[in-house]
Amino acid sequence: MAIELDDAAAVARARTGDLDAYEILVARYTVPAHRAAVLLGAGAEADDVVQEALVKAYRQLSRYRGEAGFRPWLLAIVANETRNLHRSRRRRDGLVLRAAAREGPEPTGTDPADSAVAVERRQHLIAQLRLLDARDREVLVCRFLLDLSEVETAVTLGLPKGTVKSRTSRALKKLRERLVAGEVSDV
Repeated sequence: MAIELDDAAAVARARTGDLDAYEILVARYTVPAHRAAVLLGAGAEADDVVQEALVKAYRQLSRYRGEAGFRPWLLAIVANETRNLHRSRRRRDGLVLRAAAREGPEPTGTDPADSAVAVERRQHLIAQLRLLDARDREVLVCRFLLDLSEVETAVTLGLPKGTVKSRTSRALKKLRERLVAGEVSDV
């Protein structure tokens, strides 16, 4: 089967029982789903969350309407599975971005001092992001770390687009204030 099969065609075939078509979707979206699970707080259990989400997505293909695309629909399932994980293990959301500090882009500067500063800044940003409440953190993770659009973020988090827009604005303001306050206290 050609890998060029688009999402809509793959979903249509998978609905008829074509496992090869669903395998194309799995291959296409496992990495983004895993990244979402890690960034939303699944940590070491991200593989289990993604596997459960993919199984649930397959079982619920009849409910998929295709309005925002397969990716945000699957990421919404991943987000729900991650929330279920948090509820079941009764942990606080303080673990949300542990992997983000490690998975960020490598500094491109050749100067070791520049690289060290870039790593330190990224770690400071992640630390401040962790201090935000879960609602603010989730919207920023989706918008900027997972690079989802407002519509995709709305689908992923189960929110209206306007709520995503306003929550993103408020969360960015809070994060900026934290970062500026951290710079002032370092001086």
